[in-house]
Amino acid sequence: MEKLSDVVCKSFTENSPYVKPYHMFFVQDGRKRRWDLLKLHDSVAILIFNVTRQVLVLVKQFRPAVYLSNVQDEDKVLEKHIDTSKYPAELGLTIELCAGIVDKNKTLEEIACEEVDEECGYTVQPADLQKIVCYRSGVGASGDKQTVYYVEVTDKMRTSKGGGNLDEGELIEVIEMSIEEAKEYMKREDVLSPGGFLFALTWFFHMKNIK
Repeated sequence: MEKLSDVVCKSFTENSPYVKPYHMFFVQDGRKRRWDLLKLHDSVAILIFNVTRQVLVLVKQFRPAVYLSNVQDEDKVLEKHIDTSKYPAELGLTIELCAGIVDKNKTLEEIACEEVDEECGYTVQPADLQKIVCYRSGVGASGDKQTVYYVEVTDKMRTSKGGGNLDEGELIEVIEMSIEEAKEYMKREDVLSPGGFLFALTWFFHMKNIK
């Protein structure tokens, strides 16, 4: 995952199955305005707690957008190779909840169960899931929704090593955090994690009364 090479950024010109850019024109309080926005898929995320060993099951993966945001003078690297000796892959490695986009004709719970299996290797059923919240994961450039679930698993429920769907280009490392490690992580002033992940941890410690 950390062996990164031949990194090049190019202008967005072709159609994408995941991202659709738009210009939105509107009049607000009598003033003409324009907003550049992206249409993204909604998504699900799952906070997994292994009760056998009292650990949170999370994922680590390389996120190109996070990586690019950590490259100095990112506007000047267009069409050029990025020096990975100066900017290693670690700059884009995030710690997140198990998650996936909603792009199938299935219920959110069914998609969530598939993601838990594909990414983390645990077999769970829709009835095992507890819905935490549905919120907007983007409000500036996008308005996509993310629905977050909580599920408890045991070691016996793990049926594979996980790691993501290779056919979809996923390369995921399953990691575990003890309760103390998660608390210490939340105290950091700078983390490579999305806000929804930190919200889910806060919910976990508040609602599940985990000491």
